[in-house]
Amino acid sequence: MADRAATARNYPVTPDGRYFVVRGRLWRLSDPRLPEDRRAQLVSDLMTARRAIATARRSKDKAAEDQAHAAVEAAKRLLGERGPVWWDDGAPDLNRHMARNTPYAAWYAARTA
Repeated sequence: MADRAATARNYPVTPDGRYFVVRGRLWRLSDPRLPEDRRAQLVSDLMTARRAIATARRSKDKAAEDQAHAAVEAAKRLLGERGPVWWDDGAPDLNRHMARNTPYAAWYAARTA
């Protein structure tokens, strides 16, 4: 997700700052070590690619849609939201897992109680 502060205002963020939770599912946050100007450029690239997906779908251009999906994937990997994890303590990647089925279960249950 693009802006960590906005994410924290709108969604619960795990205590270790690795994920935010939407409808009970963990989503990996971007790498906090990215310089702000680089992060901003990658977010801009991501949003451009997402708009390109919509444009391609409206025009039923499968090749353009595939290219735009690849651009989204590339931006998300460079942001650290997909691909290799950005932390180095050996903890597994729990991206897209339900919080209740992870080591964050007790934390999440306490937040939603």
